Amino acid sequence: MAALCMTMLGMVMLFSAGAVRGAQDLLAKQAVWLVLAMIAAAVAAWIDLDWLKKKTPLIFCICIFALILTLVPSIGVKVNGAQRWIGLGPLRIQPSEFAKIGLVLGCAHYFALRQRTLGEFLDGFAIPSAFLGLVCGLILLQPDFGTSFLCGAVGATLMFQAGTSLKWLMPVAGLAVTAFSVLVYFDPVRIRRVTSFLDVEANANDSAYQLWQGMLAFGVGGVDGVGLGMGRQQMHFLPEAHTDFIFPVIGEELGLVMTMCVLLCFLLLFGLTCWKLRGVTRLYDYLLAMGALLFVSFQAIINIGVVTGSLPTKGMSLPFISYGGSNLVVVFIMIGLVINVLRRMDQPKPIQPREM
Repeated sequence: MAALCMTMLGMVMLFSAGAVRGAQDLLAKQAVWLVLAMIAAAVAAWIDLDWLKKKTPLIFCICIFALILTLVPSIGVKVNGAQRWIGLGPLRIQPSEFAKIGLVLGCAHYFALRQRTLGEFLDGFAIPSAFLGLVCGLILLQPDFGTSFLCGAVGATLMFQAGTSLKWLMPVAGLAVTAFSVLVYFDPVRIRRVTSFLDVEANANDSAYQLWQGMLAFGVGGVDGVGLGMGRQQMHFLPEAHTDFIFPVIGEELGLVMTMCVLLCFLLLFGLTCWKLRGVTRLYDYLLAMGALLFVSFQAIINIGVVTGSLPTKGMSLPFISYGGSNLVVVFIMIGLVINVLRRMDQPKPIQPREM
C-alpha cells in the first residue's frame, strides 16, 4: 500500500511537474511503464522462489551481458556524455537498473549455497567481492558513479548480513571509498558537484543552480504548499523537475505535510518489512528480501539527501515517484520479491515424507 500510494502521488506530480514539457506525453509513457511494472511485480510476487533460485546464474549472466552491450557504440545509446541505455524503438532500457535485480539474486543464491564456508576468506569474501566488483566496474565504465556506489553499498551490506567477517570487509571498503574518491577528484564535472555542494549559495548561478532552485522550492512551499499545479519551479526554473528533482516540486506545491508523508511511507516500508523478516528461516529468502529492500531504501535516502542539500548532487531518481520506466519496473519487481518472501513465510510448505 505504501508503494502504491507513492506511485499514485508520482503520477499526479508528474502531470504537474511536466506541465510545460508535454505532460500528456510524459504521463502516457509513464502509464505504459506502470502497467508493465505492476505485471512484473505480480510475477515476482507469485513466482516459485525455488525455481528462481535455479535460474539465478542465467539471470546474472544476462544482466552482465546487457551491461556490456551498453558499452558497444552501435548498440548503446549515449545521452549527455553517458552511455547507459539500450534503445528498443521508442523505448530505452537502462541495464544498470536491471543489474540490481541480478545482483540481489546472485548474492542470495551464492551465500545460500556457501553457508558453511562463509567464514573462510575465499568463499566468504574473495569470490563474492570479485562478482560485486565486476558489476560495479561495468556500471562505472558507462559512467554511472551513483548506481555503482549504490550497488557496492548494497552488496557489501548483504555480505555482512550473510556472515562475511568485518576484518576483511572494512579494509577493502576503505580502499574502495578511497579509489572512488580519487576517481571523483580527477573528474572535472563531478568534483565541481562536490565543491558546489559545500557552498551552495556561492555557486547558485553556476554548478549549484539545480540544488539552489530545489532548496528554494522547499522554502516557498512552507507547511501547506502553494497548491497543486501552482508551483513555478517546473516552468524551466528547476532542471529535471519531473525526474531526479521531483521531491522539491512536491515540497513546493503540497508543502511539508506531503513531504513528511512520503518519508513516512518509506520508513514504514523499511521498518515493517525488517520487523517481519525476523521470522524468515531460510538464508536465501532473507537475503533476497533484504537486498531488494536495501536497494529501494538506499536509493530513496540518496535522492532525498541530494535534493535537500545533505549529499553532493547526483542524478538518481526517487523510487515510485520520479519519471523513468526502467527504474519504476525494477522497484516494483523488488517489492514483488519482498511480498513473495513474506507470503512464503506465512504459508510454509509442509515437509513431505520421503518415499521408500
